[in-house]
Amino acid sequence: MSAGEGLLARVVRILEVFGPEEPALRVTAIARRTGLHVATVSRLVEEMCRHGLLSRDDDRRVRIGVRLWELASRTSPTLGLREAAMPFLEGLHDVVGHHTQLGVLEGREALFVERLSVPGSVVNITRIAGRLPLHASSAGLVLLAWAAPELREQILAGPLERYTPHTPGTPGRLRAVLADVRRAGFALCPGYIDERATGIAAPVRDATGRVVAALGVVIPNDQHARTQVPAVRAAARGASRALGAHPR
Repeated sequence: MSAGEGLLARVVRILEVFGPEEPALRVTAIARRTGLHVATVSRLVEEMCRHGLLSRDDDRRVRIGVRLWELASRTSPTLGLREAAMPFLEGLHDVVGHHTQLGVLEGREALFVERLSVPGSVVNITRIAGRLPLHASSAGLVLLAWAAPELREQILAGPLERYTPHTPGTPGRLRAVLADVRRAGFALCPGYIDERATGIAAPVRDATGRVVAALGVVIPNDQHARTQVPAVRAAARGASRALGAHPR
């Protein structure tokens, strides 16, 4: 731990150790993962619990508190976007019968702010508040295709992790894929993350025409996957209109 690290930085480090795989942890585990002293973690956890930012289970394990979710939800910068897109996500979900999701650009990754699924859907490693690299997912490729040139060059410079043999793993291949996405107006990614699944995504634009999100689906990687492209594009256009975008 840096000697000059402030209180807020320590609080953030504690919050960052929680995830979907391990939503509840003991104080000793939090201390080990943050590198903070056990006494420091214990004191901060107690104070955060008093404010509802964390909570304790009956077995004394610590998890994210409902109060933190409440504050984050009602002040989320994506709240208007999610409200505008949700009817179209739901309609698309009824059509495809698998996963529909909404992603936004966050740093060098695609951050998923909404997802609808049903039991028995094809494999999908994304989740709400989960992230994926921009070069490997359909939503990420859409966001990257219309991102600032500086960001595209940073991503092209690598490294480009390959999840399967189909993932764009070289700068040349990724440039070609991005050019195709911009030209076609959507991303079609058969087997990029998992060979059993195809991702399809299209851009969502705001009233200024700026791409603010990618709306898409994850469906089985079969001969019927491409037939869902028109439905994805229509849903994305609907969400764009709800945000005030003019027909293109």
